[in-house]
Amino acid sequence: MEVFVKYLAGIDNPDHRDRTEEILAWVVNKFPNLEPQIKWNTPMFTDHGTFIIGFSTAKHHLSVSPEEQTMVHFADEIAQAGYSATKGLFRIPWNEPVNYELLEKIIEFNIKDKADCSTFWRK
Repeated sequence: MEVFVKYLAGIDNPDHRDRTEEILAWVVNKFPNLEPQIKWNTPMFTDHGTFIIGFSTAKHHLSVSPEEQTMVHFADEIAQAGYSATKGLFRIPWNEPVNYELLEKIIEFNIKDKADCSTFWRK
């Protein structure tokens, strides 16, 4: 988690900082084989050099970016969870619970789907 210390310190709202830290720590603990990194001032996790998932903070939500192909694959479940989405990310409002079951399925999907991927992003 030390890689995220500076990023977390830059989040002004203490509730948002705590929530972001909680989610990042959950990923670290649930998926210890993933490498936590900061790229483009964004906390993310990679596996063998390929992007798995990224997070970023906004005024009203935490954005979760799993790549467009994964967004398409999980579109119905993301909508059922009540999260708004674009083609590349979905938003977890600060005042709503985190659907960790969905987050786990998304991360597991990307790890499995990108097992043989040799590039950072899908091609």
